[in-house]
Amino acid sequence: MANTKPPQPDSPIFVAVADYFKVLSEVSRLQILTCLKSGPMNVMEIAEVTGLGQANLSKHLKVLTQAGILSRQTKGTSAFYEITDPMIFDLCELVCDRISERIQQQAASLKALRGKKAMF
Repeated sequence: MANTKPPQPDSPIFVAVADYFKVLSEVSRLQILTCLKSGPMNVMEIAEVTGLGQANLSKHLKVLTQAGILSRQTKGTSAFYEITDPMIFDLCELVCDRISERIQQQAASLKALRGKKAMF
């Protein structure tokens, strides 16, 4: 078993991970990723599904493409976008599941508190 040291706080790995999560920290980008889960789409299709304006959508598509999360292919006069690594959906599902569990725990705690309050 190799003896590996954990990365230092200013490690390029941590910087890259932080940058990746910054890209995912925008609601509009998560909407774009969700609509591309079913397969490649052109800009007009993405705009229709997400309701984002052309300029705003283009900005987010550029960020996602530069981050390597999306790929862009031109077919005729249209640009089609596609998820480069479907693992992104596993990551999002993991986070969503954890947040859902936390909300359910908080709701159960509130319910228990209300039950105790009613006893007094």
